[in-house]
Amino acid sequence: MSRSVNVVILCEDRQHEAFARRFLALAGTGTRVQRVEISPKGRGSGEQFVCARFARELAFYRSRQHRVEQALVVVVDGDAKDALARETQLAEIVMKAGQEPRKANERVAIFVPARNIETWLAYLDGQDVDETTPYPRLPRERECRRHVDALHKMCRHGALRQPAPPSLAVACEEWKRLGTPSRVGS
Repeated sequence: MSRSVNVVILCEDRQHEAFARRFLALAGTGTRVQRVEISPKGRGSGEQFVCARFARELAFYRSRQHRVEQALVVVVDGDAKDALARETQLAEIVMKAGQEPRKANERVAIFVPARNIETWLAYLDGQDVDETTPYPRLPRERECRRHVDALHKMCRHGALRQPAPPSLAVACEEWKRLGTPSRVGS
């Protein structure tokens, strides 16, 4: 990101937050996490929280985008859905709220790890993964630093290690919406 950009992160859990914060820190100078909206522990599904808040956060972004450089980063597990199905679900929620779907020129990036973020972490740890197998959680969220560092290095060099999870290839394209210098293709 070229100028100072205020970022709002909307996510399911602390692992999503740690992953997004680390990548933002590596991917561009001038980013400042203004606010994190995270699903409250023990109060239902994280996916439902993100879906319920997305339209409101998109409206907030749009109301301020012409006055302040800002971005919205959304991280929501795909669970049984792929990235496209989850993005379609979010677009439908926005339309039901009376808003237009996300536009190509908006700094709104949606990251959908399929099955969940642990799939990406296992891949970034060097494992061959599929997007249906559950992978173990990290003992501490901040331990994802080396995983995010590996992803950033792959993005900087323009290629993911193959075979890469399709949802991670989509995510690398999503970072471009924020103005980050990622060159990774699918």
